[in-house]
Amino acid sequence: MRILFVDDEANILKSLRRLFDDEPFEVETAASGEDALVFLRAKAEVGVIVTDQRMPGMSGAQFLEKAREIVPEAVRIVLTGYADVVAAVDAINKGGAHRYITKPWNDQDLVLAVREAAQRYSLVRENRRLTGVVLRQNKELKEWNVNLEQRVAGQTGEIRRQNETLCALNEKLQRNFADMLGAFAALIELRGSASRDHSRNVAALAERIACSMALPAEEIETIRVAALLHDIGKIGCSDLLLRKVEKSMTPAEKAAYMEHPVRGQTAIDTIEELRPAGVIIRGHHECWDGSGFPDNLHGEAIPVGSRIVAVADFLDHEIASRRNGGTPDSVLDALRALLGTRFDPRLFRCAAETVPPVFAELPQAAGAVEMELSLEDLCEGMVLSRDIVSGTGILLLRAGMTLDSSSIKGLRRNLGLDPGSGGVFVVMSGEKV
Repeated sequence: MRILFVDDEANILKSLRRLFDDEPFEVETAASGEDALVFLRAKAEVGVIVTDQRMPGMSGAQFLEKAREIVPEAVRIVLTGYADVVAAVDAINKGGAHRYITKPWNDQDLVLAVREAAQRYSLVRENRRLTGVVLRQNKELKEWNVNLEQRVAGQTGEIRRQNETLCALNEKLQRNFADMLGAFAALIELRGSASRDHSRNVAALAERIACSMALPAEEIETIRVAALLHDIGKIGCSDLLLRKVEKSMTPAEKAAYMEHPVRGQTAIDTIEELRPAGVIIRGHHECWDGSGFPDNLHGEAIPVGSRIVAVADFLDHEIASRRNGGTPDSVLDALRALLGTRFDPRLFRCAAETVPPVFAELPQAAGAVEMELSLEDLCEGMVLSRDIVSGTGILLLRAGMTLDSSSIKGLRRNLGLDPGSGGVFVVMSGEKV
């Protein structure tokens, strides 16, 4: 650190230089206030200024006042005699002197005073440096925060767009999965008119029963899928075998028929999402009393989904056989007769809640009239009274379905590719005819 001593007496300047020879300072001297100002203008890096008050020409107070303008951070000390106290005060007030020291001075006191002044100057400089660092960092932090907000906003927008894309893809996958299940069901129903829309009916009945039991939504969906595919194993059975009822089958035919639940489970087991449904398919011919197949399970050992699908399968056959003239009570009576042997007795209450609404939704309900329309005449809200089948025998829509814009559009597209014979049969109330 550079220290400047100012005095018009050369001996005093030499004495001061010798006094500070052992101190870690760079000592500079000036014989007058004017010379000192010239030096300060040339070398402003001065940390401590020690000046005599009484000098010819420019006094110490006057010098310090001007020096303050050049090196405002330098610590200023004035040397003065006892008779010049007023002048020393003036140096403090005008020149911003840190302190004054009387002449003759005590060497140790003067050295300590200069050390303290040097330390004060260093602290002021360091504080200024640190303040500058803080200000720069605050400015950088503010800019960084602004940039961060912009980046976060940009990334949030990108994440939102990606999430929307993923949601759209997920919805598409779900639709594709549902379409795949519908295609499987359509393949099953191609085996013959007797099985037409049976899989879809069983799925609807099983879903209603499962909902009535207040099962978890995920389990309900698994049961619905299993019901939709419950007869998929029959694809491997011969047409002759499928036209027979179990009572008329030979032992060999019955053994072949009893393989279809296992075959059905195996057929979909390679699809991980369908494995839980496969377990239900395997057990839907098990009986409550243990007389079923393929594993002769008994009671609670039968998966609840399998028990529900078994009841739904039975109900659809019974409803179909009573479509013209039957009643909900007659269907429930048939089910009641098999409780405790073939079916779980605890499912009867849920079945009793399900059957009457199904009858009410049948196209042949009282007061309804069937009409044949062209594709161009179809409107939203119309209810199909007959299945719609393509020219090659693929079931497109099942009876009882209410048409909407999407189903009408799909129907026109499918029948344009694979035209069927005749029009589309819908049921309308007598008031609309």
